[in-house]
Amino acid sequence: MQNHSADSIERLVGLLPRAMRNQIEQWGEAAAVLSASRDPRVAASLLPSGVRGLFLKRGKQGIPTQMPAHHLAHFDWRYPSDQPEMADLYARAKQGQWNADDLPWHTSVDPLDPTVALLPEGFLDIEGLTAYGVRLDQREKIKMQASLCAWMLSQFLHGEQGALFAAAQVTEAVQFFDGKLYGSTQVMDEGRHVEVFRRYLDEKLGRLYQINDNLFVVIDALMTDGRWDMKFLGMQIMVEGLALGAFGVLHRRTEEPLLKQLLRQVIQDEARHVHYGVVALREHVTHALSERERREREDWAFEVALLMRDRFLAHELYDEWFAHRMTRAQWREFISNSPGMREFRHTMFRRMVPNLREIGLLSDRIRPHYEAVGLMEYYHGAAADKLTADELIRELS
Repeated sequence: MQNHSADSIERLVGLLPRAMRNQIEQWGEAAAVLSASRDPRVAASLLPSGVRGLFLKRGKQGIPTQMPAHHLAHFDWRYPSDQPEMADLYARAKQGQWNADDLPWHTSVDPLDPTVALLPEGFLDIEGLTAYGVRLDQREKIKMQASLCAWMLSQFLHGEQGALFAAAQVTEAVQFFDGKLYGSTQVMDEGRHVEVFRRYLDEKLGRLYQINDNLFVVIDALMTDGRWDMKFLGMQIMVEGLALGAFGVLHRRTEEPLLKQLLRQVIQDEARHVHYGVVALREHVTHALSERERREREDWAFEVALLMRDRFLAHELYDEWFAHRMTRAQWREFISNSPGMREFRHTMFRRMVPNLREIGLLSDRIRPHYEAVGLMEYYHGAAADKLTADELIRELS
């Protein structure tokens, strides 16, 4: 009976005009995200951010977003040397600082030049669009690939702004003094990342896409959570870990030399950032949290992993190119199965899942949920504290 009702509703929705059908599908996607959590505490913590991002579209209103920050600033007037591994990261971060102005900004970038492609041919299965009745000529194909690259870099930029503010909050709130010293270098790193991505989009591509709704939800949830370890978990392990994988794919696949060099510099910073998160949370999760608190963070990390997985469905690109030509469901199928996007998801979670394992948030209880969504294949990979930046660069080459 229930399946019959669902089929009837689906048939009725199918009779609606495409714009209205797409809107209903979009609301359905948002509702599915907000109702997916099995832990009521996780659902309650994500619900306000989900409503602001997925329904109210606060990131797409064309005005600055105000997010109330609630956390305690942790002062220690003894200035202890309390974490040797963090102290080592601080020393490496000081040595690894670089000036964005030293990048070869004189490089000429033509987004529509197929001989120096931002993304290689075949990154998207554009020929597969014909199955949905959509045909693009050669110039449109090149332009669409350039649009996808601009969309990716725009999401990187939005994520780096979130990372900049989260790094500032974490530096105030972290319980380790060596961690505060290292955190100060990460604030500088994130400011530089905002600078280079904004400059590349502005000077070389001439466009900026709005923030993806799922990414907005994650950033909003992190900025408004008062618990320092949740900020660490969300930004250092989840967002930064996934970004490291995403940057790596683009670094490997782009043929544009300025973008490749820019990403190489950013990847070296990000490797330190994720290492920092593993060091800070490893002992805290396993020894300082109660089992109830650990389970809540474990469930929260899984829900955010799903949000981040869906971040790369590029609905903003769909709205620009195909909203009048195919349904959102058809777009999801197309973009999910495109070779480059599959590679993105693989590399992102290849970096993130081992870090969750390392800090104690992949227990026997939660693993079946990761298995069900195809993420446990990354379980045995090396965590960030076992990989140097040079090793990551070699791995990505």
